[in-house]
Amino acid sequence: MANMRAIRTRIKSIENTRQITKSMKVVAATKRRRTQTAVGNLKSFSDKSRFILSHLMGNVSDSDNPFLKARDEVKRRCYVIFVGNRGLCGVYNSALLHYAEEQLAADGGESYAVVCGRWGKESFEAAGINVKRVFDDVSDTPTAQECRALTDYLKELYLSGEADEIVLLYQQFKSVLSQTPGRLTLLPVPPMEEQHGVTGDYIFEPDASSVLNSLVELYISNTVYSVLLEAKTGEHSARMTAMTAATDNTEDLISTLTLELNHARQAAITTEISEIVGGSAMM
Repeated sequence: MANMRAIRTRIKSIENTRQITKSMKVVAATKRRRTQTAVGNLKSFSDKSRFILSHLMGNVSDSDNPFLKARDEVKRRCYVIFVGNRGLCGVYNSALLHYAEEQLAADGGESYAVVCGRWGKESFEAAGINVKRVFDDVSDTPTAQECRALTDYLKELYLSGEADEIVLLYQQFKSVLSQTPGRLTLLPVPPMEEQHGVTGDYIFEPDASSVLNSLVELYISNTVYSVLLEAKTGEHSARMTAMTAATDNTEDLISTLTLELNHARQAAITTEISEIVGGSAMM
């Protein structure tokens, strides 16, 4: 009976865990849909802005915009690492941390990191990564307003000369089951791909240089926000996948324990019958 009681207690505990993992899976799925919708809404606007920016960059050769000018020598590179706000999402955060370690180790010099997300303060310290600042107030479904503080800070780092290049490190969203660590150069603004079929019959008001400067600012903001949304989509997808696997594991374990409980119950019944029969034979 003691063994059966222990099995029932364990089954009850695992059932409670299953309820938690199922709830976390639903929450993660809801947040993933929100961020993925935001990515889709932003993409059309970003693509058109990039299209016009590429045209202007190819036709305005005398621009003095500091974000378009590469430094003669890159001494200090700032890596912006987009991690999750919490764990329980498989290897999402740890894989990105290892990727960041490799990037900083290969770079050497005076490189440092700016972290966006609440996860892994101790992990970054243990990895020996020099973290200059942490933005830990970004929600799981971030808005453009929440991203503005990070964008303004990165622009100030570049303008002040504290960073000669700014690189974004994040989990690139491939599918719900696949996220791959990758990098994207934010500043200086990299050369745009040549747009085919672009004509020069644009009229810019007040002038092309002013429009170019505005579009550069818009490009920087959109790029940071797009990367943040993509990283969040990957985080929620990874957590949803992890919680699905955890829920499946609890169900398998419950089935195994239920079978074990049935065997224990049958053994107890068999023992009781044997004792009754044995007692009757002795009378």
